[in-house]
Amino acid sequence: MKKWNVASVRASKGVRKLGCCTAYDACFARLADEAGVPILLVGDSMGMTVLGYGTTLPVKMEETLSATAAVARAAKDALVVADLPFGSYQCGDDLAMENAVKCIKAGADAVKLEGGARVCGLIKRMTEAGIPVLAHVGMTPQSVNEYGGFKRQGKTREAADQVLADAKAVEAAGAIAVTLECIPSELAAEITAALGIVTVGIGAGPVCDAQWLVMHDLLGLNESAPSFVKQYAHLADDVRRAFSAYVAEVADGTFPPAQER
Repeated sequence: MKKWNVASVRASKGVRKLGCCTAYDACFARLADEAGVPILLVGDSMGMTVLGYGTTLPVKMEETLSATAAVARAAKDALVVADLPFGSYQCGDDLAMENAVKCIKAGADAVKLEGGARVCGLIKRMTEAGIPVLAHVGMTPQSVNEYGGFKRQGKTREAADQVLADAKAVEAAGAIAVTLECIPSELAAEITAALGIVTVGIGAGPVCDAQWLVMHDLLGLNESAPSFVKQYAHLADDVRRAFSAYVAEVADGTFPPAQER
């Protein structure tokens, strides 16, 4: 197939639902790309899945750039999106623009940032500079300290109206798509119907135009995945068995085999 781009993502709305996921290295990016995943997100979720942090907040710009370059080198058809980590765009628009440009130069096709109306000026500036932006509203993990944990958002009508207003605002600012995270499915359906851009749900029900899953969750590498996740494999068990078999064979002398000695 042809490489996914901003135009083909836009054109998918109402035509085809997109199953998208994260990737953080060349190996898994290549496999996901070959399997036909249309959008690969170099998510700041790498902080928790790869780097061993308790939240996404400690992820550094340098770590994002390194992972983005690896994924971009391996993905031939998928649209590669780089997540701007905490601190890379909150400290002024000029720094945010500089970091977004670095992501594009590293190989990303677009960048993603969190927030609604408060980041619309930045979304507009990036879009006008030729940098496609995916927005992110609802539960925004970089605000975990403000929320007091990873908590579902938009549960009251007032809160739902705020999420809806944020989604409309980022569309007006030029975002090519918007992530809806951990909001009621009824609200996600309302937003999806109200917007002309693609909505990408994660923990937001089935009505969104596309879905995100963290790669480690869907492959069963993360054994404490959120309740909304479907695990399409259980690789943690396979990986443990492989390591254990290798250690045992080296210990009992059956590896390497005699003919290779």
